[in-house]
Amino acid sequence: MWRAAAARLLRGGGAGSPRAGSPRAGSPRAASGAAAAQLRRRLESELEEIRGAGTWKSERVIASRQGPHLRLAGGGAGIINFCANNYLGLSSHPEVIRAAVEALEKFGAGLSSVRFICGTQSIHKDLEEKIARFHQREDAILYASCFDANAGIFEALLTPEDAVLSDELNHASIIDGIRLCKANKYRYKHMDMQDLEAKLKEAQKHRLRLVATDGAFSMDGDIAPLREICQLAQKYDALVFIDECHATGFLGPNGRGTDELLGVMDKVTIINSTLGKALGGAAGGYTTGPKPLIDLLRQRSRPYLFSNSLPPAVVGCASKALDLLMESNAIAQSMAAKTQRFRNKMTAAGFTISGKDHPICPVMLGDARLASVMAEDMLNRGIYVIGFSYPVVPKGKARIRVQISAVHSDEDIDSCVEAFTEVGRKHGALS
Repeated sequence: MWRAAAARLLRGGGAGSPRAGSPRAGSPRAASGAAAAQLRRRLESELEEIRGAGTWKSERVIASRQGPHLRLAGGGAGIINFCANNYLGLSSHPEVIRAAVEALEKFGAGLSSVRFICGTQSIHKDLEEKIARFHQREDAILYASCFDANAGIFEALLTPEDAVLSDELNHASIIDGIRLCKANKYRYKHMDMQDLEAKLKEAQKHRLRLVATDGAFSMDGDIAPLREICQLAQKYDALVFIDECHATGFLGPNGRGTDELLGVMDKVTIINSTLGKALGGAAGGYTTGPKPLIDLLRQRSRPYLFSNSLPPAVVGCASKALDLLMESNAIAQSMAAKTQRFRNKMTAAGFTISGKDHPICPVMLGDARLASVMAEDMLNRGIYVIGFSYPVVPKGKARIRVQISAVHSDEDIDSCVEAFTEVGRKHGALS
């Protein structure tokens, strides 16, 4: 019977077909009623305010693979891409793509459920073991994203008896994760060790103290002073948590992140990071640290318990990316010279570049509208960059964030600097 009904529907007949005078199947419907109309007016007014402030965020449509060069839908070809978190260029690496295809063919599209209900697959366990080995930790747990990992860690670990001390410029996912927990919350000034020490002294009355910080801050390209943070944590008997999304794979001699870069791998207790940036660029996140903590997260972390397992193709991508990193540190080390080339040339041209020695290179402009207009003009010159403004960054701190990849050539970087110089002079950002 269901086959006959399906056939009728496909022919346009049957109970589900639209009648004369009714909306066509698939046409958009708007909710009716006074409340819906009031909501629509309020939303349209708020959207108009965003446009008027010059902070509207458009999404450009890419019609090619992610990479240093791409094609935009509508005919934009030969665009040099300086927007992606594709730090190592692995999102289009042939071995990474091949690993994804093989995983898809062997393990299917997905498990259609969460791990504690329908089980897990061997590739998920293998990847968790590989992540722990890469970071030199005891165990690891996979999430659908690092946003989920950050949403799941604090609520599961901390109670009203505990305290969490957070850098004021931490990523939104850390801030949201901390909001979900019932611990006592302290916020210290950005990378200000005097303020962190004062907050640690104040927090001594609590059972457990956890210092939470980004390893590398995504908007400014600066790196947390982990040596000093770990020294203070040891002095005041606290634990250290770092989010390594913008560090894993390329910071440190072997790409293990800021704790390796700064020589404190044995002093950082918990690491959260992503598979969606340097490690293949697809999706997924993880927590790695002490095995009892990982075991607890499997029992109590809500984003883990109530989200589907990562698709096998994503697992295959990330696993191969880690293999490539652990086989050789050549890719991880290839970015340093390119990052320095861009920073030096832009500084010489008269721009202010935030951060230091990180492939995130924010070109500081201050004015939101200027950042937006300049980014659009850069695209007209074949350079894909994006302006960032409030609420993504503080008011008055608008910038165009440039991100260097290991697969950018020196010619790509020089073309970007040349375009910035032309556009900067045109719009008065350079004298």
